[in-house]
Amino acid sequence: MPTHSNQDSVISFGPFRLFPKSRLLERDGEPLHIGGRALDILILLAGRPGEVVDKRELVKRIWADVNVDEGSLRFHVAALRKVLGDTGKSARYVLNVPGRGYCFAAPSTEAAPPVAPASAEITPPRSLPAQLAKMIGREEVIEKISNGLTLHRFMTVVGPGGIGKTAVAVAVGHRRSADFGGRVFFVDFGPLRDAGHVTTTIASVLGLAVSAEDPTPAILTFLKTGPALLIFDSCEHVLDTLAPIVERIVREAPQLHALATSRESFRSEGERIFRLFPLDCPPEREHLDVAEVLAYPAAQLFVERIAQSSGPFQLSAEEAPLVANICRRLDGIALAIELAAGRVNAYGIAGTASLLDSRFSLQWRGRRTAVPRHQTLAAALDWSYDLLPPAESATLRRLSVFAGPFAPEAAAAVASGDGLSTSETLEAIDSLVAKSLISPSGSRTLSYRLLDTTRTYALGKLSELGEVRQFARRHAGHFRDFFARAEADNSTPLPEWLSTYGGELDNVRAALDWAFAPDGDARLGIALTATAVTLWVRLSLFAECRERCRTALAALGEDRGDDQVRMQLLSALGWSLMYGEGRAREARAILETTLELAERLDDKDFRLRALWGLCIDQFNNGQFGKARALADRFANAAAHSPDNTDLMLGDRLTAVALHYLGDQNEARQRIDRVNASLHVLVAKPKIFPLDLRISTQYFRARILWLQGFADQARALAADNIEQGRANGHALTFCSVLGQAACPIAFWSGDFDAAERHGTELLEHTERHAIRLWGLWARAFNAAVMARRGDIATGLPLLREELNRAGDARFLPRFLPLLGELTACFLEAGQIDRGLEMIEDVLARCNERQELWYLPELIRIKGELMLGAARHSGDAEARFREAIDIAVRQGARFWQLRCATSLARLLIGAGQRADALAVLKNVTGSFAGGSDISDMRMARELTAQLRA
Repeated sequence: MPTHSNQDSVISFGPFRLFPKSRLLERDGEPLHIGGRALDILILLAGRPGEVVDKRELVKRIWADVNVDEGSLRFHVAALRKVLGDTGKSARYVLNVPGRGYCFAAPSTEAAPPVAPASAEITPPRSLPAQLAKMIGREEVIEKISNGLTLHRFMTVVGPGGIGKTAVAVAVGHRRSADFGGRVFFVDFGPLRDAGHVTTTIASVLGLAVSAEDPTPAILTFLKTGPALLIFDSCEHVLDTLAPIVERIVREAPQLHALATSRESFRSEGERIFRLFPLDCPPEREHLDVAEVLAYPAAQLFVERIAQSSGPFQLSAEEAPLVANICRRLDGIALAIELAAGRVNAYGIAGTASLLDSRFSLQWRGRRTAVPRHQTLAAALDWSYDLLPPAESATLRRLSVFAGPFAPEAAAAVASGDGLSTSETLEAIDSLVAKSLISPSGSRTLSYRLLDTTRTYALGKLSELGEVRQFARRHAGHFRDFFARAEADNSTPLPEWLSTYGGELDNVRAALDWAFAPDGDARLGIALTATAVTLWVRLSLFAECRERCRTALAALGEDRGDDQVRMQLLSALGWSLMYGEGRAREARAILETTLELAERLDDKDFRLRALWGLCIDQFNNGQFGKARALADRFANAAAHSPDNTDLMLGDRLTAVALHYLGDQNEARQRIDRVNASLHVLVAKPKIFPLDLRISTQYFRARILWLQGFADQARALAADNIEQGRANGHALTFCSVLGQAACPIAFWSGDFDAAERHGTELLEHTERHAIRLWGLWARAFNAAVMARRGDIATGLPLLREELNRAGDARFLPRFLPLLGELTACFLEAGQIDRGLEMIEDVLARCNERQELWYLPELIRIKGELMLGAARHSGDAEARFREAIDIAVRQGARFWQLRCATSLARLLIGAGQRADALAVLKNVTGSFAGGSDISDMRMARELTAQLRA
């Protein structure tokens, strides 16, 4: 059972208790299942009882990372009301204030968690530097190190320059001073240039006047007299000398504890390492508000330092996202954040943010009271860089061309050469990691990254030496070759493929930005764009693919000698338009040009790609006869392909065309032939952006359902959902839910499942910004609402969502929703409106040969005729026409539904024997599905007739 923290506040209203921090809602002590977005809405509204929260603010707060409209808000508010039993007939908790927003109206009480007592104030010891007036984001770290010194006698705080190691060590010293009777000594090795003076420096801090050549015995004698804490600061440049001394005094002075700060560890006996990480930064997402930004220590530090230098300061809603971006850009490095905050008085927050983009200065100065190496980032990084041997400084400079993480193999490929062997480069990387100049990145596979501040510094050094072009070209060339291998890697499952290649997206972007810049290499950029297409497609980044391909094509110009690359780029551009957001109309001409080039070059692979794209284009435009012809052309071309996968793709294309044309029997034969061959499918098809195994099953499920194999279809759809989740491809999972799981649950009358799948699809599209499926999901969810009996809410919402979809209404997936809208008009008594609309939809189907849904549309028309009190003979003719079409199509499900409508009409006319015969004819041929709503209805009618 879910639990909540004993530090969690609780909001009680009616029979409910809400635990906001634990994200738990209980009714009478039992946890309730509630969707994530609905719970977010409840937490926000319940936290501001009696206040009307504007719709725009709700959308902004709940969907901070994506751009959605009010349709999503209305849907999730309706889901919340359902969980609360907020029907308007009894308790009202969430009120809609027309034109404004929503209000939490229930009387509630809130109990706050217990407050821990403040700890006693500790007087700062004289032997330590003064600690900062306010330490932000480090309280937990200071506590852990303080406690660690009780268990371990020698600890080292390790981290990159400017991260705050010294400040943390000083704070620990002040906190533990009383435990050591005030004997806390701070030894700063920063100013020391001669390691031979390490022991005399320690002796001097201890107040020992030592004349002997080796003061170590005197130091030991002093430290053995009682408990003491020695803090050694900035030790990285004297480690070789200092390490054995610290080992000895810790070993021989049993009451001594040592705390060191260094950019690398001592690697000494008994040493415990505490790695200090950057301050947590606000996430990269849209519409962050002030409270969300200031929940992160990096932003708190930034605002605190502004207030210290400029007086009272309050962060505005417009500035909050800028502060979040500044903190992320500076990697949460405390010194960098303090320096940037110092610019705000002169430039403002927006101006400071722009400085990071244009002329971020490592020379910005910080507190005058700081030691020189902490007054500027350049000084902090110079301190580390100047200590590096030549191989390590060269490696650090060269690695600055990477953006984001990089693998050891990539680092060696780019940074080695010109005097550095591969082994020397890898050894240098290991040493730079130990010195906190390179950070490990990722947990599954070994990779590294440079903090942005370090990268900026190293890139400056690379530029000073005139090496940028040389190593940026190597970087771009490496990723051109890397993604050429990735494109050929068709045997790796998508999750593993994305794990291997998906993390290089930032490097691809950086390489392309450089290549197409004035001083770049456009030819290299064109080649890299062509090989990176697979990455964008598998990440469902069709908009980025489209723009990158257009840039490469513009750079390519009209040179006929580059037709092979032009064909590759045009193919990718056509696909990205076809699967993109409302740009499909532009795809056909581009794909036709791709096909012409493929024919001219006799490139069988791209001939198939172009034919596939053109066929899908005809599906999208509702030209199913033309789509079937293109599917036949594809199958004929694939017949001569050495790749058996191409034959399977041909059958799949043809099966889908036949399905929409209404030939379910032939479609089943084709899709079953694909299914029977999936066990030999090793390679991921180069032609198909979705997963072939998964996409085959959701179309099989649709066909099986229409044929009357209800149990098989539902089991297949359920397995398909699990496969789609595991696969991880965003667009594929949309199709899994939208093409099979949602409609099959809806047709079966399982509206709980339909609502569950529809909600998941909507949230998935919002998370991955897949607009067209998001439009469909909202309309589908409205149809479910109407079918569940809330016609007053569902009908206008369905109509509104279909209108919002615009031209997308003409995609095949929207046809059943248009049919449901006409059925809703019937349910609402708006018969004339329904008849008018059904005629339009039927005309569309006949014109486009979109025949698969035709029996159901004709049945709905018959029901509308009955509702209009027209002559029953007209309605009966429509029902019989629909049954005949369903029989010809092999669509037993439509036959069952139409037979039920006809039987009801016949019963009303007193023709009970005829009605019984109609029902027996269809139910006897229906395979399984005894629990679906249409079968239950048919059985009930049959039982009545037999009685």
